[in-house]
Amino acid sequence: MKAYWSIPVIAYLLGSIPFGLIIVKATGGGDIRAVGSGNIGAANVTRNAGPIAGLLTLFFDAGKGYLAVWIAERWTHGNWRWMIAAAVAAVTGHIFSVWLKFKGGKGVATAFGVFLPICPEAVACAGIFWVIVVAFWRYSSLGSIMALATLPLWVYRFYAPHHAPPEYLLLGTILISLLVLSRHRENLRRIITGEEHKLGAKR
Repeated sequence: MKAYWSIPVIAYLLGSIPFGLIIVKATGGGDIRAVGSGNIGAANVTRNAGPIAGLLTLFFDAGKGYLAVWIAERWTHGNWRWMIAAAVAAVTGHIFSVWLKFKGGKGVATAFGVFLPICPEAVACAGIFWVIVVAFWRYSSLGSIMALATLPLWVYRFYAPHHAPPEYLLLGTILISLLVLSRHRENLRRIITGEEHKLGAKR
């Protein structure tokens, strides 16, 4: 049982790997933090290093979240308390990376990744909601804000039909949503003032 306490540590270290920064540097693109929004996530990587680098960043950022929860699931034989602890730790690691002086990305892809083994239906609904919002308003950040804001509702609806999810799972989901949403405050301000960059628009 005592060894289980290393699960959040492992999850945090996995989550803290700055794949966007690594991928852009590996392709000769320099430091992604010095261009565009300065974010290491897939959106900024796509805009400044191309769609392939962006897709790789999206895949690996989501994948490290999935792997963190998968390890917790296998290690604890499906103990949901440790799985959600790993989920929170992985997203925290991405947002406050130990390798980047406790700075990092906004955590959207990693948040989606950690919930894939927990409630894939919720991830699918949040993803569809993101697509709808972006299709109408063309703000990727607004899609992320709305998708993460509604994620606890989707988990509540789909985790166990006709039954409320365990309190620790719901609280963990809300905490992850709040962590990610807190990283989008500046985006929200720019949307309100009309300064946010729209998909497909020239800067």
